[in-house]
Amino acid sequence: MAQSDKDKVQDNECARELLLIDKIYQSFEALEYTLGQLKMEEPLFMTYMAKKSFADKVLPQIQHHQERLKIKKYLN
Repeated sequence: MAQSDKDKVQDNECARELLLIDKIYQSFEALEYTLGQLKMEEPLFMTYMAKKSFADKVLPQIQHHQERLKIKKYLN
């Protein structure tokens, strides 16, 4: 059974959002690395906490989307 246009658009939007999330996470990683090299402990800790908070909010949503895609695969 072919995937509907609406489902394709939604999957493309989700893929785009995942790419943006990955870029944000990579930015946190780069900032942590730079602050670590500069031995700026307080900003490094704040960046670490911001990255952790970001991951805590985003990862459950990503897992939910992956589960939905698995279910949809079995329905098709």
